[in-house]
Formats: sequence, structure tokens, C-alpha cells
Amino acid sequence: MSQSLAFVLNVPETPQDPEDQEPSPYDESEVHDSFHQLIQEQSRWVAEEGLELQQRVPGAGALGASGSDRQALLGPEGAPVYSTATLRILASMPSRTIGRSRGAILSQYYSRTVRLRRRAGRPQLRDVGRSARPSLRLYDLELDPAVLEEDEKRGLLVKELQGLTVAQRDHMLRGMPLSLSEKRCLREESRPPRGKRRARGHRGLLSCCSQLRDSCILASHNLGLALLSGLQALMPWHYALKRIGGQFGSSVLSYFLFLKTLLAFNTLLLLPLLAFIVGVQAAFPPAPSGSVPAFRGLELLTGGGRFTHTVMYYGYYSNATLNQPCASPRDGGQCTPEAGGLPYNMPLAYLFTVGVAFFITCITLVYSMSRSFGESYRVGSTSGVHAITVFCSWDYKVTQKWATRLQHDNIRTQLKELLAEGQLRHRPPRACGRLWQAAVLGLVWLLCLGTTLVCALAVYSFSELVLQQSRVSAERDGALLALPLVVCLLNLGAPYLFRVLAALERHDSPVLEVYVAICRNLILKMVILGILCYHWLGRRVGTLKDQCWEDFVGQELYRLMVMDFIFTLLDTLLGELVWRLISEKRSQRKGKPEFDIAGNVLELIYGQTLTWLGVLFSPLLPAMQIIKLLFVFYVKKTSLMANCQAPRRPWKASHMSTVFISLLCFPSFLGAAIFLCYAIWQVKPSSICGPFRTLDTMYEAGKVWVRHLEEAGPRVSWLPWIHRYLVESAFPIYLASALLLAVIYLNIQVVKGQRKVICLLKEQLSNEGEDKIFLINKLQRIYERKERSRVGRTEEAVTPPAVFTDDWDAQ
Repeated sequence: MSQSLAFVLNVPETPQDPEDQEPSPYDESEVHDSFHQLIQEQSRWVAEEGLELQQRVPGAGALGASGSDRQALLGPEGAPVYSTATLRILASMPSRTIGRSRGAILSQYYSRTVRLRRRAGRPQLRDVGRSARPSLRLYDLELDPAVLEEDEKRGLLVKELQGLTVAQRDHMLRGMPLSLSEKRCLREESRPPRGKRRARGHRGLLSCCSQLRDSCILASHNLGLALLSGLQALMPWHYALKRIGGQFGSSVLSYFLFLKTLLAFNTLLLLPLLAFIVGVQAAFPPAPSGSVPAFRGLELLTGGGRFTHTVMYYGYYSNATLNQPCASPRDGGQCTPEAGGLPYNMPLAYLFTVGVAFFITCITLVYSMSRSFGESYRVGSTSGVHAITVFCSWDYKVTQKWATRLQHDNIRTQLKELLAEGQLRHRPPRACGRLWQAAVLGLVWLLCLGTTLVCALAVYSFSELVLQQSRVSAERDGALLALPLVVCLLNLGAPYLFRVLAALERHDSPVLEVYVAICRNLILKMVILGILCYHWLGRRVGTLKDQCWEDFVGQELYRLMVMDFIFTLLDTLLGELVWRLISEKRSQRKGKPEFDIAGNVLELIYGQTLTWLGVLFSPLLPAMQIIKLLFVFYVKKTSLMANCQAPRRPWKASHMSTVFISLLCFPSFLGAAIFLCYAIWQVKPSSICGPFRTLDTMYEAGKVWVRHLEEAGPRVSWLPWIHRYLVESAFPIYLASALLLAVIYLNIQVVKGQRKVICLLKEQLSNEGEDKIFLINKLQRIYERKERSRVGRTEEAVTPPAVFTDDWDAQ
């Protein structure tokens, strides 16, 4: 009867002798001897013991040879089982010793100190041979093991450190990747004795000048560190953002980072406006036309009244050429500029400053979007993010208790997000409910689009009603707030309806749920803003012929911004605080609402769009937006910490910042740019106010300036040529478009090439890993043969011959 042969190969360990114990990776000499001995004895073992092992244990040899060359013996859990000698070789591999081996570190820094002394012109150690100065580059099999002794290298390093100055020695010790105790020991050993130091002091080698120099260097170094820490502390909301990211995750953090980005954009937009428009006009104020109304306080809501006669709005700015004030007026009361006075064309400065500010904002937006794309969609990103997060995320320079707790929370939240993302990625799609989910999704989208259409019709109807009432009688201050109030009510109520309808969809991915909510809210707000733009430029311009319609548009945008800020505060108070109080009273457990990322982000984009729409009519509107963003940040942060909880389903917002910047660039900034271009090129300015009051269009200010340059003489004739062939001609636009498309195509090809190279490199790494496994398995079988031969010889020496045993039984 044939029975299945169960074969288990137990590799015996080496005797438990203190001298034969397995060395640690730090014992470099023993590891080196083991590997060197293995290489030397490999051929001899195969030649002398191969046939003998096959004759002695044929079954084991057959079974051992039947395996594949690339497959090692498997343990109980499927992991390869290697012998002690093989593990010793694995521990001596460079990838496992570099960074942990104390001897290798000492050798490396010994070489550094030698190079430093050579550059300084100091005498070297002539009595030390070249083989006694090992380095990581020469750490291979051919070196003598005695040279790699740690004590010898330590002594050489101490001698070299003693030849350096105090500052160089401290800098070198500070950069060594050793423990503090090892660094203290090296510092104590490298310090010269007191007698030698006194002798050096008497000889003048350590003079007062050198001590003063070292003190100045140390003081400047400490000052630099203090300045760096101060600059880091000056970063806006540095600690607050870290706390939000650690407690609520990257999804909620993306909202506050986006708010910080908008603050930078508005600051960049405000600076040229203040320098070339607001500051210049404030320095040369125009003569007041009529009485200036007193400040009543209602102007903070309506934006009219006293604010109309300030640099806040377009109508205050002059259409003349500004000069320095004259010393004494001539006959007739006319003032001529002083000698050397610099003329300043206010209409041209107004037009060019707004255009340049928008161009700078466009360049910054495109750069931010490309950089965000580069960070979010990295080419060749690996899947080992979990290991990197676990083993490489901790900052060992953190010593304070609150900082360690914050970093601990941050790493824990990152791991939750990574695990949730992996579960969503590997979750199989449900096939049974696809048809039902598609039907529900289509129905919800129809309801959301219908709600958007109803809101748009409501805004259009109410704007027409307000327009008809303004034709009959003058609008009072309270009536001016009616249209912004209706718009803000619709912008606040419709997203709540969208959220209720979204609960019917039941998306598996929270990222998809946020993207869908952003898309619906974006459609709503952009449609409403489009109707308002038509109301301002298409309807209001005709009814305000005898008034300054630019001031009215600027005041409308100011009122919309103020009402949006008020409703944001009310939404934070009622939607988060009251909801938390109600949920805590009705339920036994403390249930807090989640932070609405989609709604809050769309509020930021909506407010920024209002700012860009009103820059031409109210140059100080970016300043109002900056103040609003500062208040919104602190209000939202306080409400988040007190009233909200972390998302129930954690998810990683890896591409969220890219999506936010893209939405800010294309629907928001592009729409505002089209609106302003239409107002500059097509709409006739008011004839009673503003810097373009005598022109047919705002763009005509540039043409007037070009005509003045042509009349000035041949010295500036190149400026009209540039304007005629580069600004008014369509050829530069086509050329710039062609160059942009060529650059985009080249970047796409470069990215494709990088991906191909990365795929080839990954394949090469995989092949090298298989080659290493093959070599390790070969070494494993060689050690198995050696152990079996040693065991066989031991059994032969212990077991008596069979002949003597038979004779004894016969007697």
C-alpha cells in the first residue's frame, strides 16, 4: 500500500555557543566574515559534497531538488523559512546596514573630517595607511575585515575631530545620525586635555579673536534659527490649520486651505489698485460737486450715501491728468504744474491698472492650478502610501506635548482616510441595483435642475419688478436691499433642498457625493449671477442715463457681498449651533452635524466672483473681501470646533484643492473677465461721472493716448506701432494661442514619456527582486547541504558498526 510521504525539512541551528551565536547587523566584521566565507566555500561544497549528499539522503535530496529555483521553503504561514546563516547574510546586505550600522557611520564621517582638514590646509595623519580609512564606497567583499573594526575607526575619527576647530567639530557631531549618548562620548573624547589647551592658549593658537569669531558665529546661528521660527509663526493660521487637519481630516482642511488661497489672491489684486488708482486719487482729490451727505450708519448695508463721495466707487475718480499742486495760480484761477511736475493720466491708469491686475490674477490662477494638478496627479505614484505614513510620518524633532498630540491625531486621521479609500477602491460594484440607482439619480437631477430654473425665474421676475418701481419713483435705502435679500435667500434655501434630494441617491463614495453637490450649487449660483449681469448691463444702463450707473452696479455688488456675509453668519448659527442643540436634546447620544464642504466652498467661490465682477466699479471691493474672509475663517473655525464632528465616513481629499482651483478659474474668473470685457468694449460710460465720462467706450482711452503719442513726435513712434500691430491686431492672439497649444502638446508628450520610463523602471525593479530571490534560494540550498553533511558525519561517528552489534547479539 502506497502512503503519502510527508516531508518536513528541519534545518538544525548552530550550537548555542557564545562564540557561534548569530551576530547582529551592527557586528560588521562577523557579518563580513560569514559572507566572505560563504563565497569561498561555495564551490568546494558543491564539488565535494554534492554526490555524497544525494547518496546519503536520496529522498530528501529528491524532494529538495524538485522545487523551483525561485521558490524557497515555506513556513506554516506561507512565508519563506531561511537558515540562520542565510539570515546572517540578509542582515549584512547594504540596504539593511546603511543608516543603522554604527561602524559605517563612523567611517563615513571620518572621511568627511579628512576632506575638511585637507581643505583647511591642516596636517594629516601620515602614519595611517590608506586601507585604514574605510568608507561606504569601499565597503565590499575584498576589504580586510580587521580594517572595519569599530574601535579602530572610532579612534581615527576622534583623532581627526581633535584637529578641527570647535565650531567645525560641533557642526560635524551635530550632523551625525547617532544617539545623543554617542555624540556626547565623541565630544568628550575629541576635546584636548586641559594642559594642551593651556599650551595652545599660551602659543596663541586659540586667541581672543578666534573666541570672538566663534561667539559671533554661534550668535548669528541662533539668531537665524529664531528668525526662521518667527517666520513660521507669522504664517497665517499655521497651528489652526494643523489642528483642523488632525481632528477633522483633509476633506474639511481643504476648505480652509482654499479660503487661505482666496485671501492671497485678493491681496495680490488689491496691491496694484491701491498703488496706482486709490492712492493717487486720494493724494489728488477732485473738487466736490455739491454737498456731501453725512454718515448715518445705514451706508454699511447699502453702500450708498457718504461712501459715494469717496474712493470706494468709480464715479469719484477724475478724468483729467493729475499733476503736483502748483505754487500760485495764474489769472483766471487756473493752476499750472510746477517745473518738473510729472503728469498722471488718470483714465489711462485706471484702465491699465485694472487690466494688469486681472492679468496677474489670471497668471497666478493658472500657475496655482498647474501646481495643484502636479501635486494631486503625480506621475508614477506608488501604492506604498500606508507604509510611508506608518514609518515615515513622525517628526522626531517635536518635543512639546501639544505638538505630539496634534501630530498623533494627524497621522491617525491620515491612516483612516487611506484605509477608507482602499476599501472603496476594492469594493465590488453592485449589479442588482444599478438600474434603480440610475433612475433615482436621473429623477434627483431633474428635480435639482427644476429648482434652479425656478430660482432663476424668481430672480428675473423680481429684478424686473424692482426696475419698474424705480422708473415710477426714486428708490429708498430700504428698497435697495430687496433684490440682494431675495438672491441670498434663494442661495441659502436651494442648497438645503439639494441636500435632502441627495440623501435619496445614496452614493457609495463620499467624494462623489461632494462633487455632485458642488456641481449643483455651482449651476444655481452661476445662473443667478448671469441673470444679475444681464439686469445690470442690459436693463439698468438704459434707465440710469442721467445718473452714474457704474456707481449703482458697484453698490449692488457691495450689497450682495454684505448680505452674503450676513447670511453666512446666520447659516453658521442656525444651521450648525441650533442643529447641534436640538440633536443633543432629542437623542441620548451627542450627535453633531457634519461640516458641509460643498455648500461652504461654493459660498467662497460666489463671494470671490462678486469681487471680480465689481473691481472695475469699486476698486476697494477686494479690501472688503479680505475683511470678510478673515471674519469667515474665525467664525467657521470656532463653529467647526464647537458644533461639528468629523465625517462619519472618512475619505481622503487628494484632488479636492485641484477641483476648487479649477472651479475658481473657469466658471468664476472666466465669467467675470467676459463681463468686464463687455463693459469696457461695448457699454457707453456715464457722461456725468468717472474717468471715462467724455468717451464712447472705456477702451477708447487707450486709443486717445495712442493719438497723443503720435502727435508727440518720432521719439515715441514705436509705442503707437506696438498698439496698432500687437494690441488691435488679431494676429498676436492667434500666435499666442498656437504657442499655448504647442506647449500643452509638448507637456503631454513629456508626461507620456515619463510614464513609459516609470513603467520600465518598475519592471526592472521587479526583475531584480526576482533575481535576488533566486540567489537567496541558491544560498539556502547550499547551507542545507552543508548541514545535512555535518549531521550525517556526526551520526556516523556516534553509531557503532553493524558488525560488532551482530557479534554481541550472537554471544
